[in-house]
Amino acid sequence: MTDPISDMLTRIRNAGRALLPVVEVPHSKLKESIAHILRKEGYVAEVAVEGAPRKKLKLRLKYEGKRTVIEGLRRVSTPGLRRYVGAREIPRVLGGLGVAVVSTSRGVMSGNEARKQNLGGEVLCYVW
Repeated sequence: MTDPISDMLTRIRNAGRALLPVVEVPHSKLKESIAHILRKEGYVAEVAVEGAPRKKLKLRLKYEGKRTVIEGLRRVSTPGLRRYVGAREIPRVLGGLGVAVVSTSRGVMSGNEARKQNLGGEVLCYVW
C-alpha cells in the first residue's frame, strides 16, 4: 500500500456510509495521532488500540440519527505531491467549521492548534 493515511480515511468514509458503528484500521503512530485529533474535535466517539502482535486501531463513529457526524474527508498531501504550508497559510476548512490536520515539527495537530503555536508543516487532510 502506498498511502496508508488515504486508506484510513477511505475506511472511515465507507463505514460512515454503511452506518457501521466501529471501523478497524491497521495501527501506526501517525494514524493513531490523526484518530486522536478526530476524537478531540468531536468527529469520532472513541479511539482504542487493540492486539499484541498486530495492532489494530478501533474507531467508534458518531452519528446524528442516520447520518454520520463526518460529512467529508479529503486527503491533501499525497506521497506523490506533498503540500507544505507556513503558519499563516494554514487553510480554514469550510470557514472554520471543519478541521485541517497538520504534521508539524512538534507532532500532528489540528490547524487551529498549529496556528496558535505559530507552526507550519505538511497538511495531511481536511475533515468536515
